[in-house]
Amino acid sequence: MSDTPSTSFSMIHLTSSEGQVPSPRHSNVTHPVVAKRISFYKSGDPQFGGVRVVVNPRSFKTFDALLDSLSRKVPLPFGVRNISTPRGRHSITRLEELEDGESYVCSHNKKVLPVDLDKARRRPRPWLSSRSISTHVQLRSATATVSTTAHGMLRAPRRLVVFRNGDPKNKHVVLLSRRITQSFEAFLQYLTQLMQCPVAKLYATDGRKVPSLQAVILSSGAVVAAGREPFKPGNYDIQKYSLPAKLPGISHRVHRKGKAKTEKRKSGNWKVSINTSDFPNAGTSSQIYIVLYGHCRSSAPIYLYGRDGTRFQDGHEDNFTITVGDIGMPFKIRVGHTNSGHSPSWHCKGIELQNMNSGEKFYIPVQRWLAQEQEDGEICREFPILCKGQPVLPVTMYEVYITTGELWNSGTIANVYLSIYGEKGDTGSRKLFRSKNSLKFLRGQIDTFFLEAVNLGDLCKIVIGHDGLGQGNGWFLEDVVIRDPTTNHEYAFFCHRWLDEGEDDGKIVREMYARDKTISSVRKKLERKRKETWAADSWKFMKGNTLQFYNKLSGGFVRLHPDGTVDAAGEQTDRYGLFDVIFNEGNICVFQSHELRHLSLTFDNGMAGGGARSELRVLYQPNRCVLLESVLLPGHTLTVDRHGKVADEFSAGYAELSKEFLVFVKGVFLSSAVVILATSLCQALCLQPNGTCTGAGNQSEQSHWRVHRISSGICMFESVKTARMYLRIKDGYCNGTGTGDTDCHFKIKKNLENASISLESLKSPGLFVGLQPDGQAKPVIYTKDETVCFYPRVIQFGRENPMGMSATPSQGEDKTTPPESKARGSPQSSSEKESKQLCSTETLLVEEKWKVLVVTGNTGTQANVTLWVYGHEGVTGPISLTKDSQEQLFLPGQTDEFQVVLRGIGEIYKIRIGHDGTGGQPEWTLQRVTMENVKSKKTLNFVANVCLSRNQAEGDIVCELPVMKEGEPVFPLVRYHVDVYTGQLKQAKTESEVSLCLYGERGDSGLRLLHRSNMPVRFQRGQIDAFQIEAVSLGNLQKVLLHCEASDKSQYWYCEKIIVKDPGSASESIFTCERWIPFMSQGLMHSEIELYCQGED
Repeated sequence: MSDTPSTSFSMIHLTSSEGQVPSPRHSNVTHPVVAKRISFYKSGDPQFGGVRVVVNPRSFKTFDALLDSLSRKVPLPFGVRNISTPRGRHSITRLEELEDGESYVCSHNKKVLPVDLDKARRRPRPWLSSRSISTHVQLRSATATVSTTAHGMLRAPRRLVVFRNGDPKNKHVVLLSRRITQSFEAFLQYLTQLMQCPVAKLYATDGRKVPSLQAVILSSGAVVAAGREPFKPGNYDIQKYSLPAKLPGISHRVHRKGKAKTEKRKSGNWKVSINTSDFPNAGTSSQIYIVLYGHCRSSAPIYLYGRDGTRFQDGHEDNFTITVGDIGMPFKIRVGHTNSGHSPSWHCKGIELQNMNSGEKFYIPVQRWLAQEQEDGEICREFPILCKGQPVLPVTMYEVYITTGELWNSGTIANVYLSIYGEKGDTGSRKLFRSKNSLKFLRGQIDTFFLEAVNLGDLCKIVIGHDGLGQGNGWFLEDVVIRDPTTNHEYAFFCHRWLDEGEDDGKIVREMYARDKTISSVRKKLERKRKETWAADSWKFMKGNTLQFYNKLSGGFVRLHPDGTVDAAGEQTDRYGLFDVIFNEGNICVFQSHELRHLSLTFDNGMAGGGARSELRVLYQPNRCVLLESVLLPGHTLTVDRHGKVADEFSAGYAELSKEFLVFVKGVFLSSAVVILATSLCQALCLQPNGTCTGAGNQSEQSHWRVHRISSGICMFESVKTARMYLRIKDGYCNGTGTGDTDCHFKIKKNLENASISLESLKSPGLFVGLQPDGQAKPVIYTKDETVCFYPRVIQFGRENPMGMSATPSQGEDKTTPPESKARGSPQSSSEKESKQLCSTETLLVEEKWKVLVVTGNTGTQANVTLWVYGHEGVTGPISLTKDSQEQLFLPGQTDEFQVVLRGIGEIYKIRIGHDGTGGQPEWTLQRVTMENVKSKKTLNFVANVCLSRNQAEGDIVCELPVMKEGEPVFPLVRYHVDVYTGQLKQAKTESEVSLCLYGERGDSGLRLLHRSNMPVRFQRGQIDAFQIEAVSLGNLQKVLLHCEASDKSQYWYCEKIIVKDPGSASESIFTCERWIPFMSQGLMHSEIELYCQGED
């Protein structure tokens, strides 16, 4: 992106009265440089003709710089990561090892496939070949149509005019299709064959470089193709190849057929006079452009070239004749420059336009600087056309408020560009140059910009993005708010997504549509934040947890006294301040006093107190606080005054009352516990492969830490994914390379202000684990900001006495032993992972023993059989149904009995049972499953009568069975129709096994192998595979988990989207993917991805 306005309208032919001035080239070489001319070829691809690179200390200062450069020239899936000798025997790791005139092979891993260099060298020049230059690039008719391209950047077919550098008459029209835009390198190869000359670089028509495929798509409709030579200015005319367009909100003019030729002859010739002010340094060395807007259409940027060195000099008038077609009556002009040359600043006095056909004249008094160091720093301005001395439209100074997200590493140092669209046109692409803040686009920051333009009327959309330059250029954009001061109206554009080539969908440019910044839209934004906060902290309210509630106004903890009174004035160690969650359904809980088992938090006559079991609704706020509202008395919440006394919110002033409480869970840091140290709602402290730690990691298995408790409040943290690597602070560094010595001991400090913890080094008191803005961990001195705050989330609870010896309960951190089954509340990447964390050796929950009878039909099995049991409050599983004599199980006509223990799952509503397809006889006919509660003798019958086999019926080896009540299932069985869309990208297909798990309001379907497709070969490029998954009704679908375990990079799979249809409700849920699986994120490979519902049809 650039300052040059980006528009879909055509670029207009320019006839300048001044001519052109060739830009001088200067040579300033003072030291001889030893250069090596080297050829690089692609591993295993003799069709790749190789690239010649000149290597010297000036062009590549480091070996990594060479790898990055080759990654843009040699098409490999993950870039060039290894350079070897032609036979792959020796790897090159330093620039000094490269020899002049030699050839080397590039690969993306250590494995190098041989290449016939003689065959590759004999390949003819691409423009002389009669066939495609590679298997990735094929010529295609310019009339073809597409809907998407690589990485989802191109959504509709678009024409692009390509000029040959220095020869405007040599031009071609290209229809951007997904086939030729697989990558930027592939597009250059396509142009090489099309233009019949080497194409190594692309330029905009003003001479600025077009560095990427996204820049091509965002261009104004024309590019200049060049080889290794510099850009050559010229009159690049695309008038013949552009379709007429109209401005939004302006009616399109329709002409009678009989006058078609007359209308076509209206060439729209204009004389343009540019007056530069006459005071010193008012002239410019930069290239000037203008854009004309009329009631029928607008022009593209028109660059005004001079003949000699006197163009746009102090006090001069420069005259040009341009041809723009019939734009209708003009109403505004945009003028700007490219900020190039030794003195780019420019002060324009005025502009005069004369229609050469009608003789009408228009004068625009400018009298403004276009300079980054003058006035407001803008180098592009808009002015309305004067009609009878008055402007047709007013000039508006739009106020633009851009909010960067609060995720770690969400800021950017890249150049950000914005284009605003309204009913009266657009502003063009403007660089957001001058913010009210000294540093722009920092994490959690709101930057204010002022953008001057001719009034656009009602705003409809914006296009915002960045150029991807600089380290850490990725950006998490929260929202954009634009205020029109003429109407005092605010337009909100909500994003809440990454603009990062390595995150989300990989896009760095987004188009967003306007919403009024009304109370309802603000509420929606707050509601979304509440849902995200609840998703992050809902684990705290799982049944069996022991909690404390802290109030910031009173500075005390909630207590329930023996007499039934409640206050918020307790100390952290007060025994009456502990509450057990004995009931949980969604966000409705019952909080029983840990000390006084007969009392619970309740409401009596609208006032909080202690009493019998009472249900409270937990309402999470965006600041991680909760409100405790009575279910029976909606609107009545626990409210206290600054002294901690329970108050009636209707009888006192709100300034002295508080109803928000922070929640602390007891028993988080016990020995052998597995925790996540969350740094935001969706990020956590993560150990990276190189041993460093980042707070910008995903909350996945890579972010799991095992707790080793040294003493009360002192712990070590060992990576679960990489054993024997501990978090430590040593020699001024904070990383995960510790070995378990005293450098790895941390004192846990509770932060009562935000329910977080901080980790202080025991060996270096005063130093804490902190985070830099990019998320990298470092030792810091304690401050009260979020750089030292971590929000623990329990994956698996630990135990109080790991050695089995008695211990005196401590009054310090974590004296209460909680049930490990609380780990249910922590979301994992698959249902199996969630279920495995429910088992442990100790529990405070009621254990229920059940007898399970499995009746086999006429076909037995030797495979391993597994059971899951789902209740309204949780799930237990997988439970392996095994015995000592495994070969005697599940024989034809046999009934096998097992005993299972279920912990706190509530009332059972379904089971899932299946086998793994192993053994000599993997097929199995399941007739019936019966479950009987050993204590209450309650019996549940599940009639199956199903054959679980890959070779029969639907190919399922797992089935779900609902509980029956009065002959009817409590929830019906649903056969979900799943359509899997494989992308159109090259090599998008896969032969790997793909699995899917559906998640809804009522649990999940389990991870199911997508085995039986409607197509003869699954997951082919551009193919739609239809599958069916039978499960007990999940209610409204919320997300899906997609898993592809590819053994080789050639088997990576590009999934476009998943559509799930519920035939019972005739609804469709759409889950957009648009990425490769497995994929790289935060330096780690992930074979599964969670996709959230994008909408329903």
